[in-house]
Amino acid sequence: MHRRKLQAAVVLVAAATLALSACGSKSTDSSSGAGSGTSTADAGNLSIKPVVQIDSTGKEVAADTTKTPADPAGDGKAKCSGVKLAFAGAKTGANAALGINIIDGAKVALDAHNKANPGCQVTLTEFDTEGDPQKATQVAPQIVSDASIVGLLGPAFSGETKATGAIFAQAGLLSVSASATNVALTTNNWKTFFRGLANDGVQGPAVSKYMTDTLKYKKICVVQDDSDYGVGLAATVKKALGDAADSNCAADVKTGDKDFSSTVSQIKGESPDAVFYAGYFAEAAPFAAQLHSSGVTATFVAADGVNDPQFVKQAGSAAKGAVLSCPCGPAPASFATAYKALNNAEPGVYSTEGYDLMTIMLKGVDAGNITRPALLDYAKNYDGDGLARHYKWDSTGELAKALIWIYKDQ
Repeated sequence: MHRRKLQAAVVLVAAATLALSACGSKSTDSSSGAGSGTSTADAGNLSIKPVVQIDSTGKEVAADTTKTPADPAGDGKAKCSGVKLAFAGAKTGANAALGINIIDGAKVALDAHNKANPGCQVTLTEFDTEGDPQKATQVAPQIVSDASIVGLLGPAFSGETKATGAIFAQAGLLSVSASATNVALTTNNWKTFFRGLANDGVQGPAVSKYMTDTLKYKKICVVQDDSDYGVGLAATVKKALGDAADSNCAADVKTGDKDFSSTVSQIKGESPDAVFYAGYFAEAAPFAAQLHSSGVTATFVAADGVNDPQFVKQAGSAAKGAVLSCPCGPAPASFATAYKALNNAEPGVYSTEGYDLMTIMLKGVDAGNITRPALLDYAKNYDGDGLARHYKWDSTGELAKALIWIYKDQ
């Protein structure tokens, strides 16, 4: 992929007109189904479209159209042998689409690199965690035991990251996540973990202020699932909403739930302006559908865990008008073209982050950092632009600057 094409493509992000899953996505059909009250045929031509980029106060921030994203192809002169990078995340399971988006974005960078550098063919080994913390703890030892793996893209979900972070830290293995947003992940003193997007301490207040200050919602029901991601996100949202978060219709649900009738009845009785759901699309779709079929007219609002075309597909017409936030950036046109050519699908939520983080690791390898300590040190000192944002981390592994995008199903 040529740098000039990418640079031109980034300009298109500012227009925010790309109908890609959280830009449009490669999403495997979830075996969980959409549940009662869903008509997937009603989805019609709905798609998730970017609306505006905001900061933690909910204020609009213009997209930077002047940056030159890092090119994974480099100068084509790299030399290396036997170097492996790894991916850990959900490739199967109810929310597999989120993991697939990341790995397929990473493959675009890897493909460009390996085609341009015959003297440095990097291998990517994929590990399926199913997004399950318990499964991830079984996979993590396999990753660290392969000494030829010098860097890891992942884990993808917050729960599995929490369960495995200490294992990767002890092994000195660089771990860069394109999607784990739970705030506490960077408070564990793991020296090997780097988050490639804003955490929920930014996302929660940002979407909350956007709801109250821009959309003028006065009464919001916050519903959370029992995942580390859902619990953490809901906490930041409730705090930022203040009195706008109505405790009379706040509710807890469980991962795997499909029948939300009691929660729907509770919400319907309160007549809120909006319902904010903290969780993943596998449960959000039937929940939104059941709210819709029961006559609840409140706007359905959710964050990155729901920001995938599978939500639209499974929720059907109930997805129309839904407001979705994400620390992920829209996919520039040239990247979308390369992604579709390689993966036979549109890029999705976290695809640009998967590409950017893989590019950073590949640049490190090309610079001669082919051991775990060397690549880790390279990441610690990295300072450069990507497709989605500027990447520079502080001592905790958080980005020095991170923003949020607002999307809408329309």
